[in-house]
Amino acid sequence: MTHEQMVKNLVKPGSEILAQVSPDMMGLIHMILGVAGETGELLDAIKKAAIYQKPIDMENVIEELGDIEFYLEGMRQQLGITRDQTLDANIAKLSKRYHSGSYSDTQAQERADK
Repeated sequence: MTHEQMVKNLVKPGSEILAQVSPDMMGLIHMILGVAGETGELLDAIKKAAIYQKPIDMENVIEELGDIEFYLEGMRQQLGITRDQTLDANIAKLSKRYHSGSYSDTQAQERADK
């Protein structure tokens, strides 16, 4: 089987997805697309500094981070999750992964939280 045929056989038809998606799921899709778009804009701002040696446009970085926070908060609200819950979960995960309290390549590779 060619890759082209495999893709054709395995892609879920858009009409089927549309028939199954709920309004709540569409809200989440809106939020995650927003996160993806804004992170792309943030990536571009950092790329310009790293690759083109331009000064970091802090005003733009702050704007993009704010936009990302907007979409993350929309997602959290829709799912009934608080920002504190996400931060607490992240702290717990990283505390387990980096049990020494500081970064090391060994701990990063071992990923004790998995």
